[in-house]
Amino acid sequence: MVNKITVVGAGNVGATAAQRIAEKELARTVVMVDVAEGIPQGKGLDQWESAPIEMFDSRVIGSNGYDESTGSDIVVITAGIARKPGMSRDDLLNTNAGIVKSVAEQVAKTSPNAIIIVVSNPLDVMCYAAMKASGFPRERVIGMAGVLDTARYRSFLAMELDVSVRDIQAMVLGGHGDTMVPLISYTTVSGIPITQLMAKDKLDAIVDRARNGGAEIVKFLKTGSAYYAPSSGAVQMVEAIVNDQKRILPCSAWLQGEYGMKDVYLGVPIKLGRKGMEQIIEVSLTADEKAALEKSAQAVREPMAVVKI
Repeated sequence: MVNKITVVGAGNVGATAAQRIAEKELARTVVMVDVAEGIPQGKGLDQWESAPIEMFDSRVIGSNGYDESTGSDIVVITAGIARKPGMSRDDLLNTNAGIVKSVAEQVAKTSPNAIIIVVSNPLDVMCYAAMKASGFPRERVIGMAGVLDTARYRSFLAMELDVSVRDIQAMVLGGHGDTMVPLISYTTVSGIPITQLMAKDKLDAIVDRARNGGAEIVKFLKTGSAYYAPSSGAVQMVEAIVNDQKRILPCSAWLQGEYGMKDVYLGVPIKLGRKGMEQIIEVSLTADEKAALEKSAQAVREPMAVVKI
């Protein structure tokens, strides 16, 4: 347990993340910050009133400013407008970049030693905006994407094979979007290569579904986007940091030569511990996987080059 964790954005993702953090008792105080007057206060109070039932002592409070968040150990940024049907992640670019820039500047003032976890979309570019605006080192600005993308991939594989999700080992790298790269060569079921258990055409279909997992949910909801799985992904990262678990998770990280790439945020396996990103793990890729990762990096660089920070 740490002293304080702040979640910026009290929408569906942020509020659900705050509740999960409180229920896991990862911090003594959980602060939700949102510009909408009354929303974070009301949701925070509602969550705190569930504490006697769910049996947690983490105090949840809501605020429209950053005073209550001062000295946070971890800040999860979920603020931004949600994707609507027919809207690509890149359509969100400059609106959300402005929001994330403002948030990161406030975090740097009030919680200069915090670790920032970015959830806002388009994810990889928002990580860049947060790092530039905060001035924090890359070890303390990381993005939640690969955890979510991998969870979707694993869940679809478990459904198709009719096996427990616990037995699916997999990893999805690359940008958080249509160019994400599920590593088939590292996908196993209790150590059994996935290619021994599933025909290529079915596996290709699952890879495609994973790439469009967010859009599939947006299409169903019509007004809104996914939040249960994204909040779980963010909290898994928070838990790894708080408890110094040294988990190896796919997260968006600022590459400085790793995988032959530089000056780009991209989903790669990293070691997460109390200091944030403690190591980038470089794994061997097939020629196809390497080409796909380079294509994904280019898809991130293009909006990065035009974003207004």
